[in-house]
Amino acid sequence: MRLGNVPNKMRTLERYGLLRILVLRKNTIYMTHHQTTIIDIARQLGLSKSTVSRALTNHPHVNADTRQRVLELAESLDYQRNQLAISLLTSRTRTVGIMIPEFLSFFFPKVIIGAQVVLAEAGYNVIICHSNESYATEVTNAQALLASRVDGLIVSHTKETRNFDHFRVFERRHVPVVFFNRVCEDMAVSKVTVDDYDGAFRAVEHLIATGKKRIAHLAGPDSLQNSRNRLNGYRDALQQHGLPINNELIISYDLNLDKAKIYVSHLMNLPDPPDALFAMNDPTAIEAMKVLKSRGFRIPDDVAVVGFSNDPASMLIEPGLTTVAQPVDEIGRQAAQLLLNQLTDNKGGMATENIVLQTELIIRGSTTG
Repeated sequence: MRLGNVPNKMRTLERYGLLRILVLRKNTIYMTHHQTTIIDIARQLGLSKSTVSRALTNHPHVNADTRQRVLELAESLDYQRNQLAISLLTSRTRTVGIMIPEFLSFFFPKVIIGAQVVLAEAGYNVIICHSNESYATEVTNAQALLASRVDGLIVSHTKETRNFDHFRVFERRHVPVVFFNRVCEDMAVSKVTVDDYDGAFRAVEHLIATGKKRIAHLAGPDSLQNSRNRLNGYRDALQQHGLPINNELIISYDLNLDKAKIYVSHLMNLPDPPDALFAMNDPTAIEAMKVLKSRGFRIPDDVAVVGFSNDPASMLIEPGLTTVAQPVDEIGRQAAQLLLNQLTDNKGGMATENIVLQTELIIRGSTTG
């Protein structure tokens, strides 16, 4: 086989002396070649390494024709900047880690999108780690991100996490950390949350305004600060409106939706069942509505339901789910900006901020039929 039958990229590699092995066997081509470097480009064009480097970074002092020749050859040879070498010189990788506990709900992917927009505009890449609600996996992910020399970390911890030593290592190494949604109260780092207490308070107050008096609450695990804040908002709304706090109507669970179905059935089997349910989040509320409808309860006449988060599915279920909406994109953007503020602080400071965003009660058919 003559070279004319070989793909263009291989001809380019051979022309510049980068093709190391070419074996032809039954019309199959096997080749190995080393990764193109600035030295390769400089040698083939008869330029200095510094000139090639400046051309690749669009330095204004490089002749336009020279820059064009360098860029064309770099593209044909699939040249990639050696990010590891750059990070060793600058002590920065321009990479940020984002750790989330789960991908099942819409919430965390939307936060990531919001954060990525801000980080990309600032020239940062993102490594995303999914812990699958496992503390052990979260620890492993944290270690992997440290080994990857990330410049900073944005994180929402798992429901199992009670020991935060794997995040304190970042602090000791002066790698800024920003928590969002699920935060560690004991670490003096930046945090982005919503006003979970106020959102829950207004949700329960709305149920009371519609005439409901026995309002149950499917709460999240007490290891999560947002679960505790929503529970406190629920309790205070009842007290402020003169309704008793009945502990048999409060069930804290681990956010496993199969268990949510069991607990809803348990509540409705009580001698005096609830006439309303405030759920920790929308997936829980939607599962509750499915159970209620399967058992013949009318929503909201027999039982009204309120969720939290404004999941897209809350608009699709029938009746539509009343919910507390969170500014999800803004959570991601704010978390990314807080991290960038620390990364670009020329004084090397680790000043922290605590941003609390407001929620919005969205009323639909699950509370007002």
